[in-house]
This record gives sequence, C-alpha cells and structure tokens, in this order.
Amino acid sequence: MRKFRTIALLLAVSCSTLTGPASGTEPVSTAQATIASPFDLRTGQLVAVLNGEMAVEEYFTPSFLTAVPPAQFKAISDSFIAQYGKALAIAAIQRNGPNSATLQVEYEKAIATIDLTVEPSAPSKVAGLLARGFALKGDSIEKIQADFSALPGSSGFIVKKLADDGATTLHALNANRQFATGSTFKLYVLAELASQVAAGQRRWSDVVPLGVRNHSSAGTQNWPLDTPVTLQTLATWMISVSDNAATDALMRELGRDAVEGKLASIGHSAPDRALPMLTTVEAFALKSNPALRQRFEKATEAGQRELLASERAALSYGAIDMSQLGSGPVAIESMEWFASPEDTALLLNNLRRTNSQTARDVMAVNSGIGPAAAGKWRYLGYKGGSEPGVISMSFLAQSKAGEWYAISGSWNDPAKEVDNNAFAQLMTRLVDSVAGN
Repeated sequence: MRKFRTIALLLAVSCSTLTGPASGTEPVSTAQATIASPFDLRTGQLVAVLNGEMAVEEYFTPSFLTAVPPAQFKAISDSFIAQYGKALAIAAIQRNGPNSATLQVEYEKAIATIDLTVEPSAPSKVAGLLARGFALKGDSIEKIQADFSALPGSSGFIVKKLADDGATTLHALNANRQFATGSTFKLYVLAELASQVAAGQRRWSDVVPLGVRNHSSAGTQNWPLDTPVTLQTLATWMISVSDNAATDALMRELGRDAVEGKLASIGHSAPDRALPMLTTVEAFALKSNPALRQRFEKATEAGQRELLASERAALSYGAIDMSQLGSGPVAIESMEWFASPEDTALLLNNLRRTNSQTARDVMAVNSGIGPAAAGKWRYLGYKGGSEPGVISMSFLAQSKAGEWYAISGSWNDPAKEVDNNAFAQLMTRLVDSVAGN
C-alpha cells in the first residue's frame, strides 16, 4: 500500500584522495595542488564524506541538508557501506561543466556512479549528489541468489525470457511461493483497463470524477472529490507514484469483479489467497480495526465479500485509524494482495502482449531503479509495492537487442520491517545481470 519509489537518491558524498586529474583539465603539479579549484577540493573530500569521516555540514549546502538531513544521509551512506564496504577512491571523472561531473567511486565491493554538483561561488559547497547505481565487482547470479536466500523471513524471484511462442525461466528462487506484494497488484488494474479500452468499452481519454480519497495518495491527496480526471491520468498516478486514491477510483470505474477476472484470464496459482481483491482503503481500514480484521480473517471468501458489502461505513476512509498501522507488519500473511513471482511474470507478459502502447508507457514513467541501470535497456516498465514487512519489485524489460524479459522479486518478514534500500539494490543487481543478454 505504501508507495515505493526509485532508489535514486540525492546525497552528499566525499573522497579522501583524488588519484588523477579531472578529465578535460590539464594535470596539476604538486606545487599547484595547493590551489586546486573548489570543485577539485570537494571531489577530493567525497570518499571521506561517504565513509562518515567528515562532517556533512562542512560539505553540503544548507538547502541540500534541508532536503537530506544529516541523520538521513548517514543512514543512507551507512547502508551503502553495509552493502558494498567502505568507499576507497575516485576511479574516474567525467566533467559535465565547470561545477558538475559524473564520478565513478570505487567501494570495496562495487563501483558507484555518482553525479556531483558544487555551488559556483564561495564557500563552494556541494549542492547536489545523485547516486545513480552500483555495479558489484565480480557479481554473478549465484551470488545474487545467495543474498536473496540470506534475507530474513521469506523471499523469492524469477527471471523469464518472454517470446510469442512461450516463456523460458532463466533464473528462479521460490518462484511458486505466494508472497504479499503490496501495490504490485495495481498491475492487474492496469491490465483490466487496457483490456476494456481494447474492447472499445472505454477510452484512455474518458473523464471521470476522482470520487475517492485515501492515505499515501501522492498525486491526489486532498484534491476535491469532484475533480475531473482522465482514466489515463488515474492509471499514470496509480503506477508511477502508487497513488492509492487513483487506484480505488479505477477499481470503482472498472468494477471489482472485472479486475478480479484478470487472475483467471491471465493465470494465478492461488486465487483463494488473492480473492476478494481489496481496494486500498478497505485494506487500510481492515488492518487498522483489529476486531473487524479478525472477522474477515476467519470468514470464507463468500463471508468476506458479505462483510465488505455490509460494513461499508467501517471500511471507509474516515474510519481508518492510522495509529494502528505504525508499529511494524500488520496481518501481512492473511490480509494482502498475494502472488508468486511466477504469477507476476504471467501478468507482466500479458501487459507485453496486450495491444496497448499506452499501458506500457504508463509503466515506464518510473523505472524503479537508478538511471545507470535503467539505461542499459531499450524499454523498462516497473511497478513495486511496499508496506511494513513487505516489499516487491517487478519489471517488464526489453533489451537493446529487442528481447523481452519479466523480472520479479518479493521479500516478506512478518516479524519486522524489511530493508527497502537493500532489496532495491539486490533487485538492481538482478535486473543488471540480464541486461546484456
């Protein structure tokens, strides 16, 4: 339910030594090094900043630290160190202008691509830093699988090569296990919308009132309920920023039964776990109401549908008690949107084969991974989902050679929060492992 965004993070980073001159500049002598440019000075401090050996207040502009406070920066840089070891040196510099460059930063276990921008006037602090991605040294699918297996709780993934005459599984771990997938279920909503458009029942340009409100609605939060929006706008909000109100508005327009029908027409290995398909407001309301949740969990599917119909007031936006949702995973093994990696691969292949470039364009708005990794593909469509104890990331990818892949992974832990950043890095490695195929 809680939206999951691309792990391309603005950061401040520093390095302890500069091993060579910036590209596009003349080498400097030892005597000249004492009068290095402000940009060279900040570049030379990057490794130290990344390793927590220099105060970020001395390195970043106040506006940067407002956007990324010191504690948040430390948490991110610490997660990088935990994943890749300490930063060692600047391996390469590509100047993009007098005050900016793309750096290759060597860590003990990986090479990071980082964009760095320095303010043009004194004190010439770092105004922008974008970590575009990490390339693990000597990575392999065996290492990726081992790292998946080491995650606490349960996890799994699949990589399938897609073709019109069939699909071939290239790599998999627990690919047939049912996982809570959070907002990944919204791809079923997109698939049904594309089907109704293809059948002539609707047009992407059809205008409907927003009509619903929900938490974690980045595009529509606090918008008037009578705001007119197109179906394509709702779909774009739903997929690119995981807007929950947009999702529920589309489920209202398309019909719950119709969206649920995609599980049968596309294929789902455990529909008894996936049905009835909850709206996001229903899921929030049920998870925040322990008594109602227990009734729902004990009921048959028919009983659950009857409860959804009879308890509309208790399952409304106004009835959600957010204080019940902030202390870790809540009912992620019983009240969720469930699918296996194999199920999700079937869904991704359906979206590939549907005659809807618009649906694929919607999926490509947010690539889910950093631009360095995403840039290795001709096309990359993405949807993820997360909430406490749950994260799922799924990609429909076309290689530069024109071959199609479905790549999906999930991680659940009912005992505690999962590490979203660590999983995103793991999925980036998985996507990267097949980019050159």
